[in-house]
Amino acid sequence: MDPRNFPNANPGNGRGPSPPPNNRLVPTYFSEQSFGSNAVPQYIDADEFCEEMNEIPSPPKLRQSQGSKKHSHVDRSGVDSFSDVKEFVVTSVGHMPILKGDFHLLPFKVQRFIVEKAELCRPRGICICDGSQHEADEITHKLIERGMLTPLSAYQNNHLCRTDPKDVARVESKTWMVTPDKYQTICRVAEGVEPIMGHWMSPEQFGDELDARWPGCMAGRIMYVIPFSMGPLGSPLSKIGIQLTDANYVVLSMRIMTRVGPDVWDVLGDGDFVRCIHSVGLPRPVKQKVINHWPCNPEKVMIAHRPAEREIWSYGSGYGGNSLLGKKCFALRIASNIARDEGWLAEHMLIMGVTRPNGKEHFIAAAFPSACGKTNLAMLEPTLPGWKVRCVGDDIAWMKFGEDGRLYAINPESGF
Repeated sequence: MDPRNFPNANPGNGRGPSPPPNNRLVPTYFSEQSFGSNAVPQYIDADEFCEEMNEIPSPPKLRQSQGSKKHSHVDRSGVDSFSDVKEFVVTSVGHMPILKGDFHLLPFKVQRFIVEKAELCRPRGICICDGSQHEADEITHKLIERGMLTPLSAYQNNHLCRTDPKDVARVESKTWMVTPDKYQTICRVAEGVEPIMGHWMSPEQFGDELDARWPGCMAGRIMYVIPFSMGPLGSPLSKIGIQLTDANYVVLSMRIMTRVGPDVWDVLGDGDFVRCIHSVGLPRPVKQKVINHWPCNPEKVMIAHRPAEREIWSYGSGYGGNSLLGKKCFALRIASNIARDEGWLAEHMLIMGVTRPNGKEHFIAAAFPSACGKTNLAMLEPTLPGWKVRCVGDDIAWMKFGEDGRLYAINPESGF
């Protein structure tokens, strides 16, 4: 692509400087309605531009209420005037297109959540995920085209994903709990002793860290809205979360690890939900080398939890433990606070069923630290005749005493 093919980049029409002397660059800029007549185009690499355009989902059939306005203006005070499903206008950002989904049908609290974070992160569009097989196939195809996924032949629907070598694990040293009281998070220790049971951050420091990372972090990228349920949808033990992310690999993985779908909106209604915000921390145009087509920002990784607000912020990493926020972040760290308030337990435990030869099944919940055999035990295949083992969960257990005094448990994750 040659920038000379884009007349709006011509310096003679008052839209900004002439394009750089590089015929591999494509101009991109926002509308005059959004940023005024002095808007200056940014230039991105042509290959990067084509890659980004391939991320746009197939146009959906949008449902629009009769008599809806073409544009609905929104300010920080709320989203009361929303009536258009195709785009909305966010204060200080401008027109925000809805690339997939019907914004008008979302619960009010979710609309407000999306608008607030869109104003902060400034993506180029919003995609409301539905968890369908078509959506998964579409994302998989795009990730294969990009080179992030490589199909394997040993099993059906099996892919290899190579990541940046610097982004391959959970980062406990950069994982924080944000509470007003330090000792809500960590134990009291002798002066000069560093506590090892948690990492605390004050709300003031968190605000500074947020300001240093999040403004504009999704520029040039799509913000995906993922509605998900931890636990069977509608179960009295289940909880709902909404994750915002700029990584479609995360969309694909959340569909496997949680229960994603439009039914979540119906179950949620006007209820509360856990707010999950994730970004790879690499706004476009990208100014650093991307390894294995895996965007990340290892130098600025931060995973912060605000238990009182039921909120999770993850920045700079695409690794599952850091980016699939329904897992450790929600199902253990935030859920343990919810459980304390509501009178149940969220624990790092396996759940398995062992059936005797006489047909009687016993359920076991077992707590081991990481790398001590939870998965090995939960997925045991017995060799003794007549014995059976059933894996309910290998990592997280949500438990509650029933009215009969017995302890009941579910695996909040999906996939088994």
